[in-house]
Amino acid sequence: MATLNVGNLGEYLREQRRTAQLSLRQLADAAGVSNPYLSQIERGLRKPSAEVLQQVAKALRISAETLYVRAGILDAERDRDEVETRAVILADPTLTERQKQVLLQIYESFRKENGFEIADGDEGVESGPGVSDGADGGDADPREQTAG
Repeated sequence: MATLNVGNLGEYLREQRRTAQLSLRQLADAAGVSNPYLSQIERGLRKPSAEVLQQVAKALRISAETLYVRAGILDAERDRDEVETRAVILADPTLTERQKQVLLQIYESFRKENGFEIADGDEGVESGPGVSDGADGGDADPREQTAG
């Protein structure tokens, strides 16, 4: 896994923000983060989470993956397929949120079984309401579940 290079990330974000002709405050508002926090990221003083990077990427209209690589969260070549697979699953409008989370958990377990660690732990997969850990009577046939 690539090492953290927060300074490089900050310089890149500042360059992208200036190219987009946005003030620090405008980008912070668009990304839904505080102005001081974004300033600290740009100066290399803070390590943003993947979620914050995704919000900033969306506000700048650039690839979140690019920011993940710059932040050292992803190794560009090794993790590209995983990111694309996860994005396709999450974007599928025919699946419920619960189905998406369960499918991602299955995908991650297969990757682990085959010797591939998931980038930055369980990035993007949350164990929350509606996400089963198998302890809730998960013996039911998944084909019997309905979308809804």
